[in-house]
Amino acid sequence: METAEEIIRVTAGNDSPGAAVEDQQRQDASEAPRADVGATRFSVLDRSRTREGHDPTQPLRDTVALAQELEALGYHRFWVSEHHGVPGVAGSAPTVLAAAVAGATRTIRVGTGGVMLPNHQPLVVAEQFGVLEALFPGRIDMGLGRSVGFTDGVRKALGRDKHDADDFAAHLHELLGWFRGTSDTGVHARPAEGLSVPPYVLAIGEGARIAAEAGLPMVVGDIRSRAKMLAAIERYRAAFRPSAWSDEPYVVISGSIAVAGSEEAARRLLIPEAWSLAYSRTHGTFPPLPSAESVEERAATGAMTDKERGFYESGLRGHLHGTEDRVAAELETLIKESGAQEVLVTTSTYDREGLSDSFRRLARITGLRGPGAP
Repeated sequence: METAEEIIRVTAGNDSPGAAVEDQQRQDASEAPRADVGATRFSVLDRSRTREGHDPTQPLRDTVALAQELEALGYHRFWVSEHHGVPGVAGSAPTVLAAAVAGATRTIRVGTGGVMLPNHQPLVVAEQFGVLEALFPGRIDMGLGRSVGFTDGVRKALGRDKHDADDFAAHLHELLGWFRGTSDTGVHARPAEGLSVPPYVLAIGEGARIAAEAGLPMVVGDIRSRAKMLAAIERYRAAFRPSAWSDEPYVVISGSIAVAGSEEAARRLLIPEAWSLAYSRTHGTFPPLPSAESVEERAATGAMTDKERGFYESGLRGHLHGTEDRVAAELETLIKESGAQEVLVTTSTYDREGLSDSFRRLARITGLRGPGAP
């Protein structure tokens, strides 16, 4: 098991994961189909998902290693998430994990997708991001959401209830004020005050309106609900008010994208998350990811209830997945329809090598180039 120093050390030299990725990029670049995505940026949100039969703390180290690999591939930013009391997610402290990721990388932007603002005092959030920005200047993003816990038990443990989400706009205003030094308390957020950490609003429910009125970039998902997503983007752009943080609307669309050598292989990458989602909706908790083989066996032997099967099959629909040719074509359509400036990939799966391969293939078809690549 790696020490803390090994986790946050920047990899370098020909034996590093980054060097191997760059070598593979150069080898495959001339063979890959290319999506016409213009100046669209591509980024990744990793939820540090746990896996059946594996050490439940390993996903945190996997997250750091994945960030290093994606930096070498040329992805624009890498975000981590916040979940509490969830067996299937190891990432409960996003700013702490973001610090480890930023310390292990050199150029990729690092942030949260997101910190759930109703769970925290805005002053403390400002201080945490101020420390991150001071340590890693010009590389930190502040993605913010309004969720308050998955279950009543988690909300009780946090000292919150579901109605605290209604105060998100006020908490957001207070948080941004700490960076600008406008608090009427006489208190100053150190070292946040005067620093510029780009804020992003995760647009779930009221998030699109709040992002527009605050003049902030918006992260909207899920790409499976295409009509709903496009309607939210339209509302956001129509209501956007320029601010000190952003002169014009900035749209990030998010969702799962799986690319493999065959349609079936890409679909199998989606199976573990689809089953975990089905399980959560029928049992009230997100479990660790199972292997695709175990889920397929469950489906084939009738071990799924009708309700579970319905949620499972629904969870497999609507994602961008398939061969490089197919995903390249679907990406062009998605970006044209949405006009998004950025795509945030949120794919989780049991097969870590399959996940890495998917990200490598996606980098090829979108023309990404890592630091120092020709």
